[in-house]
Amino acid sequence: MEENREGHGLAEGKILSIWMILFVVLVLLPSMFRVSLGISHFYVKIVIKIFEWAALQIEEGVKKQKALALENLISTDSFPHVGIIQKEETSMEEEIAGQRRGRFSLADVMYFSKKGCEAVAEDEVTRRFFSEELVSWNLLSRTNANLHHVSWQLTVVWVVGILIRYCLLMPFRVCLAVFSILLLVLATTVVGQFPNGRVKCWLGNQVQMICAALGIRCLSGLVHFHNRENRPQEGGICVANHTSPLDVLILASDGCYSLVGQVHGGLMGLIQKSCMQTTQHVLFERSEMKDRHLVRKKIREHIADKAKLPILIFPEGTCINNTSVMMFKKGSFEVGGTIHPVAIKYDPRFGDAFWNSTKYSMMTYVFNVMTSWAIVCNVWYLPPMVKEEEEDAVHFANRVKAVIAARGGMSVLPWDGGLKRKKVKESFKEEQQKKYCQIVTENGSVGNGNVY
Repeated sequence: MEENREGHGLAEGKILSIWMILFVVLVLLPSMFRVSLGISHFYVKIVIKIFEWAALQIEEGVKKQKALALENLISTDSFPHVGIIQKEETSMEEEIAGQRRGRFSLADVMYFSKKGCEAVAEDEVTRRFFSEELVSWNLLSRTNANLHHVSWQLTVVWVVGILIRYCLLMPFRVCLAVFSILLLVLATTVVGQFPNGRVKCWLGNQVQMICAALGIRCLSGLVHFHNRENRPQEGGICVANHTSPLDVLILASDGCYSLVGQVHGGLMGLIQKSCMQTTQHVLFERSEMKDRHLVRKKIREHIADKAKLPILIFPEGTCINNTSVMMFKKGSFEVGGTIHPVAIKYDPRFGDAFWNSTKYSMMTYVFNVMTSWAIVCNVWYLPPMVKEEEEDAVHFANRVKAVIAARGGMSVLPWDGGLKRKKVKESFKEEQQKKYCQIVTENGSVGNGNVY
């Protein structure tokens, strides 16, 4: 009996040693040297093949249902032929001012009523605060609960996918995430004891980049960096569109940044305190975040020192679903310095990187990301930009926003991301009122129209 127990113990020790060696060779060493073994690429290719096969299964399964529904629709004489009305976007000046200038008409009320109904029926702002719609099903159980009934083959693949994601990938990802956090805390604590200098700075940067790379591997992440020659330099400001807390993790895996944000407690507070031991970040208390002058002052002092790391800022102020870029707050563009734009575009087929903070808590979001297929995205470093002479902060912010949106293939919206939690600002309403006032008073003859 004792010999069997000893043999069993030796076998378990050998298995554990093999797993440790595989972990070091396949995960830790590639993260330390920031090299890829091609495992993530191979895994993503397999998932894409499964998606393509599932799409064919769904297409064949629902084709008969669509054909039958179409036949029933054509054979029904109760309804006329109805097509989809394509609505062209036109401005107020084109619809009102193009017909008459310099006079008021009561019929203008109908224009505003129509625009109000259109805004209620299809709101281009609030739908940016919900997950992006997919063209085809990505076999995630929370994406669609009906398509897996199309065929038994698709049902089998869907069930196997659930087992792989929840029983195989998720435990490994959780363990790796815990290891990454512990490594960050312990390594930054040790490096923090070094005297200030180049050695401490270099070691601190390497620790944070290694831990960030490990964090991406926790999600089976695959990140494609483009135009690395444009990476942000010391003393500058890195500006990027904001989709998820993962944005920081992704950018930190390829470079070191000083972050601007609010002081947190709990686990986030522990990570913040660990990072502060080796890197200078610009953190504020909750009450200080409301003081814009204090925030701008600290940012200006930080970028004035060309030896400090570039500051990473997300001017939208909230997470958007990666289909558009909303209004950039002008504060980041008033402090001066060089702006380094960065465009981040996620591939929604493999997982939903968008964090809808009004619907999901941080723990729920982490669980959804941990149980997705992968996190795949592209990052473009764009050429640095500076504010031109006689250009105000608002126009400079809009110019940077347009460049990021164009590179990432996203639409540009003038609306404030704060509409996610707040009502429309009075300034937006006044702007539309001023536009209409200019139309009806253009020729200085307000009373020429039919006023009742």
